[in-house]
Amino acid sequence: MTLKEYFQHANGKGLLATSDSAGKVGIAIYSKPHFNEDGSLAFIMRERLTHHNLQTNPYAAYMYIEQGDSYAGIRLQLKKITEVRDDKLIASLSQRNLSPAEDRAAGAKFLVYFSVEGVLPLIGAGQSNLSL
Repeated sequence: MTLKEYFQHANGKGLLATSDSAGKVGIAIYSKPHFNEDGSLAFIMRERLTHHNLQTNPYAAYMYIEQGDSYAGIRLQLKKITEVRDDKLIASLSQRNLSPAEDRAAGAKFLVYFSVEGVLPLIGAGQSNLSL
């Protein structure tokens, strides 16, 4: 199964961890990633701590915990490739329904692209059986 297929079927919650150039770590709840034809993935983000950290340190970790009583999910090791500020593209991917006024008040949005550097199981060592 590919990562894209996994996320199409999985239900749960995601966390994206980043750190600044000094190593100070931040973590935030993030939705499922958006997948691109070239194997990269992207997250929509506002101009907040996570976005700020990625300006000086391109590495991030994303943990997805599946719903349920067991400890199922995956961890992704990521490296930022680029980012774009394309309101039409971001709107087409966005799942939140804020009014235009609420959306503007919340600040600028960016689509931040990452390469997947590693795929790990939620718990334990070793590589996940999911492919890119």
